[in-house]
Amino acid sequence: MKNRLAALTRVTKETDISVELNLDGSGDVDIHTGFGLADHVLKSIGFWASFDLKLRCAGDMHIDAHHTLEDTGLCLGQAILEALGDRRGIARAASARVPMDDALAEVCLDLSGRPYLVFRGDDLFPPVLAGEESDLWREFFNSLAAGARMNLHISFAYGKNGHHLLESAGKGLGLALRRAVKRAGEAIPSTKGSLD
Repeated sequence: MKNRLAALTRVTKETDISVELNLDGSGDVDIHTGFGLADHVLKSIGFWASFDLKLRCAGDMHIDAHHTLEDTGLCLGQAILEALGDRRGIARAASARVPMDDALAEVCLDLSGRPYLVFRGDDLFPPVLAGEESDLWREFFNSLAAGARMNLHISFAYGKNGHHLLESAGKGLGLALRRAVKRAGEAIPSTKGSLD
């Protein structure tokens, strides 16, 4: 079977992004966004998803990381959607619960074609994480869900350390994506015979 690949660029006055993605990779990830925590989380997602992922973002970090995270999520999501094609034969829905020291996150997703984000338990985060408002991460996951046309639920059960909370979600998302994109046959995974 052929590898499922995507490559895209997006250039605006706020960000300049390029993404190369292989859903059938080995976890070879190379990320540079200009925001270290984003690089760390994206590397976790790609590694645990077993994707080969190269992503570059030059964003307006002199303002803050908002546009960088939002547009990176959108582009990564669009690359996932493009690489999936008609989504024939994929498992489609998956979940993962991953602890990270004191923190526990659960990620459930459905590559249904219907974008939606539920982001619960984010009140556990400190207001500022790695020098940026922690709410930026809700924006990232929302953009990712929109770009991939994915129903994405992330629930933080408990935890005191913001880095650990975020990393547990990144690893959980990677594992859930690995399971959801896995090819399990040839049929369109829908009782109605098509995906939105």
